Amino acid sequence: MTMSMIEIDKALRQLRLSGVRATLETRILEAQAANLSFLETFSTILQDELDRRQSRLLERRYQLSGLDERASLAEFDWGYNPKIPKRACFELHTLKFIAQGDSGIFIGPPGTGKSHIVKAIAYAAVRTGLRVAYIEADDFLTSLMGLATADKRKRVQPLIDADLVVFDDLFLARQLPSESADTLQSILHKRYKLRRSSLITSNRIIDDWHKFLGDAALATAILDRLLHRSVLLEFKGKSYRLKEAATRLAKGTLSE
Repeated sequence: MTMSMIEIDKALRQLRLSGVRATLETRILEAQAANLSFLETFSTILQDELDRRQSRLLERRYQLSGLDERASLAEFDWGYNPKIPKRACFELHTLKFIAQGDSGIFIGPPGTGKSHIVKAIAYAAVRTGLRVAYIEADDFLTSLMGLATADKRKRVQPLIDADLVVFDDLFLARQLPSESADTLQSILHKRYKLRRSSLITSNRIIDDWHKFLGDAALATAILDRLLHRSVLLEFKGKSYRLKEAATRLAKGTLSE
């Protein structure tokens, strides 16, 4: 018994084959016009379904990652600050460091592109199917203060499990509360033992980290684990944000 298009559409809906539903009529017309074989047409329709599912999976991974933009290295203005370690950034973008359980620490003044670079690397990891967690470090750590142990564990565990964690703008505040510093040390220690990778950005030079942790011994413990299997990237130069603000001001769009 041959099903009508309405019946086929209903069946596809029940089977949750949204990719097939979206393109079936178009593929049938294409097959008729080009005199394609059944196998050619069926293969194309199956690929449509696979593409739809892959697209949805990518979007779900992106939403779960916490990233707020789909950054890329291609859109970065490398010429503005020629002293930025471009080669090292592209090497990290290959994601080999994740397979090796290594990490990256990005140090430099505000606005020099650290966050954009790590977001681009993180999004590349999302696209390959890796579990990624992006956090604005100080805000996240502060938000855990005072939580019950079970609630804190529930929020921290995804950072332990992720293939890659981005700690953006670490030590943006003057000093982390002791509870937050202990939480940071715990997360990094567990990830270190599991050989899982992290990317950290900070405006503070590493020699000053003990000031923002409030504990020299704790700072030593954190740095010992981080630097053991990390590449250190130093960003120097002018602020991209000031450049963009100047451009908008010149165009009369600063308030937009």
